[in-house]
This record gives sequence, structure tokens and C-alpha cells, in this order.
Amino acid sequence: MQAPQLALAATAGLISGFLNAVAGGGSLVLFPALLACGLQPLEANVTNSMANWPGYASGVFGFRHELADQGARWRRLTAITLVGSTLGCALLLRLPAAAFDLIVPVLVLFSSLMLALQPRLKRWAGRTGERWGVLAVGVFGAAVYGGYFGGALGVILLATLALGLSDSLRRLNALKSSLALVNGTVSVIAFALFGPVYWPAALVAAPATLVGGYLGARLASRIHDGALRSAIVIYGLVVSGYLFLK
Repeated sequence: MQAPQLALAATAGLISGFLNAVAGGGSLVLFPALLACGLQPLEANVTNSMANWPGYASGVFGFRHELADQGARWRRLTAITLVGSTLGCALLLRLPAAAFDLIVPVLVLFSSLMLALQPRLKRWAGRTGERWGVLAVGVFGAAVYGGYFGGALGVILLATLALGLSDSLRRLNALKSSLALVNGTVSVIAFALFGPVYWPAALVAAPATLVGGYLGARLASRIHDGALRSAIVIYGLVVSGYLFLK
């Protein structure tokens, strides 16, 4: 990978970390950028997961005050996330790479559509009581998805939390970020040991997601994310179409 491709990976990483904290869907920026750098879909996916971990970590640090009194629910949901994420990573690593190449356009399309529906999903926040059955099933399914692919995982987690918990959107967003970090941690360990990570791109993009995630968490309550979301959705739909036709 030459200097221009590494610069593209770093720029996409910065944007990805920022958007994951602000609106979700940042992986839909970095994953296609890695494809554009010449990586194969499976290689781009695991590298994307590795590179986004610092962004999740810095985002959680930025939300630390909103997480301070959510320890009990966080511990229960973290246990579910650990199991689901491990299963998702195992499926990715054990299934043939051709299977991932076949399904990735569908996953990108699904992620883009979920991101497009995010404003409606956000309006569910605070309108229900605590429904732990919904949370258990939804978080487990999201964690399996996140371990396997991960694009727009934050959007899916936020929708699940909003359906199952009555709380402010900012506190739910903080909890979502912490669970995404748990998912990312499982993925990082699994893929570092067994996955086809392209390390030059990961090592360039990871510090950029760290900076982007912290900035996004600090500015999340001040930014109107509609235009950002629309741009990412259009971008994701274009990428999905390209992968379908490839």
C-alpha cells in the first residue's frame, strides 16, 4: 500500500471515529475506503474492526459522565454482548471467505437502511419501560452481527436500547458506545490472533479513529447530524450497488 492509500485510510479513520460517536455508521466510511485501497472484502472487514477500536474507546471516555450510574445495566448487557460478539467472530473466521464476499453487499445495504431510519429509531427513546426480554434478544443479535460485520452496529444497538429502556438519548448513546467497545474488543482479540488483518492500514487508521471518536463524543450534543447521516446513507447505497455489480 502506497502513501496515497495510507493517507486515504487515515482520513477515513478520522471521519469514521467522529461519525460513530455523533451519528453512527462510521464503519460505512472506512470499510469502502479500505476496499478502494485494494483490500479484499474479508481483509477490509477485519482491518476495519481493528482500526475502529480506538475510536470506540475514546468515544466511551468522552461519554464517561453519562455512564457513571449505569453500572448494573451495563454489566448485564456486557455479558450478553460478549457471548454474541464471540459467536459472530467465530462465524466470520470459520465460514469460507467466498461466503462473506457474497453477503457483504447485503450487509452494507442493510446497514445503510438502518442508518437512514435512525431518526425514527431515536424517537422511540424514553417511550417504553425496561423490557429485558427485548434487550437480551436484541443486544445478542446485534452483537453477533457486530462480530461478523459491524457496519452501523451503533445504530442497531441504539434502536434496541431505545426499545428496551426508558432514558435520555444521550445516556442511551453512551451505553451504546460502551457496548460497541465491548464488541470491538472481542473482535480485535479474535482478528489479531486469527484474522487476515492488513496491519499497515490498521496502524495508520487506528490513531485517526481515536482522535475522531473523542472529538465526536465531545461535540455529539451540538451537531445536527441529519446532513451527515444523509451523506453516509447515500455513500453506503452507492457502495452496496457497486458490490452487487462487481
